[in-house]
Amino acid sequence: MDLRDSPEEAEFRAEVQAWLEANLTDELRGGRYGERRFEEASRAWSRKLFDAGYAGLTWPEEYGGAGAPYSYQAIFLEESARAEAPQHIGVIGLGMAGPTIIAFGTEEQKARYLPKILSAEEIWCQGFSEPGAGSDLASVRTTAVQNDGGFLVNGQKVWSSFAHLADWCILVTRSDPESQRHAGLTYLLVDMHAPGVEVRPLRQITGESEFNEIFFSDVQVPAENVLGEVGEGWAVAMTTLLHERGTLGFALTGILDVSVRKLLALTRERGVDDPLLLDRVAQEWIELQALKLTNYRALTALMKTGIPGPEGSVSKLHWSESNQRLTKLALEILGEESQVAADGEGDWRYQQLRSRGNTIEAGTSEILRNIVAERVLGLPRSR
Repeated sequence: MDLRDSPEEAEFRAEVQAWLEANLTDELRGGRYGERRFEEASRAWSRKLFDAGYAGLTWPEEYGGAGAPYSYQAIFLEESARAEAPQHIGVIGLGMAGPTIIAFGTEEQKARYLPKILSAEEIWCQGFSEPGAGSDLASVRTTAVQNDGGFLVNGQKVWSSFAHLADWCILVTRSDPESQRHAGLTYLLVDMHAPGVEVRPLRQITGESEFNEIFFSDVQVPAENVLGEVGEGWAVAMTTLLHERGTLGFALTGILDVSVRKLLALTRERGVDDPLLLDRVAQEWIELQALKLTNYRALTALMKTGIPGPEGSVSKLHWSESNQRLTKLALEILGEESQVAADGEGDWRYQQLRSRGNTIEAGTSEILRNIVAERVLGLPRSR
């Protein structure tokens, strides 16, 4: 991997920077998905991304994408994060549902769903985790009983981002009641407006409701909404998770880069001279540089194979724990003021509270360490 932009990449980076400067408003900069005002404005922003050709940059042109190299996607994510621009509101559709439909969908499914994912006309959520199957996806118990019309779905999902906004859900179900673990799973595309679907927002420690529970009570799902083959949902779900973690790295690192720069500014403004605190600030900068290089290593593999590898788990693990440490350190620098600070400094308090979920969402740190050990380092299985 050449860490320098090629002439073409440099031109694309300059184009993205100019577009963000011309289109990003203060209302959207640094907005939070849990805020209803922001969600409404974000739909319009997502449409702008689509109209400008930045939604689905690496998707094949025949499915509405730009067919651009993966390096262009990395550049766009870096510059968007640096500008504190919001992501496309259909982040799950773009990063998870869409690539999985491209890999496993029929031509009819691709024509039906992919264009509306790109344009943000339809929002998607993920129905994987359950109260008894959080990080252990193979233990899902939500049932899909086959009938003349397709499948009758019953069960509960939890920790589902954007479910309160979603039009569609990528759902992992157990279609063979006698099956165990990875066998007998079926991957369905479920209409969130269908009778029997109930969404209950979960109030978080931040006071917002970004995540949700979803209850399915005798929900009829047509047979044509199966993605892949009946009983082969595990392979489809693994593709989804590889894309989730594989495409997150540059977006998360860009966000962390902004936070590190803000931490450095806070350290200077407060005149911090405690050598122990200064060492910790310096360590966060070092960790950020290591994460950037790790992402470029993973990008090299992605450009060679076209498929995200398990290295994405390294980035997600490193980012989530770094973000928790960094926001905690910022509050220590603020001291007692952190409890009453307003405006920009009050944001550190919010970020620390929100960061508590970082080591759970998109795979817990414990699960990710196992993935890194087994699939990246080649160590023997521990169980």
